[in-house]
Amino acid sequence: MNGLSTVLIFVGLFFLGGLISFAKQGKPKGTLALLGFAAVFALAAGLLRVDW
Repeated sequence: MNGLSTVLIFVGLFFLGGLISFAKQGKPKGTLALLGFAAVFALAAGLLRVDW
């Protein structure tokens, strides 16, 4: 696991936490969708870069 994959995974988890927080606050659906896409893509990129 290199540094970039670690950063991408943490960024994805950060976006996921923001998504959960914004959903509890009742923010607009567009904002939730944007955070959801960002979280999924950051986590996917981080996991694909991991050296198994």
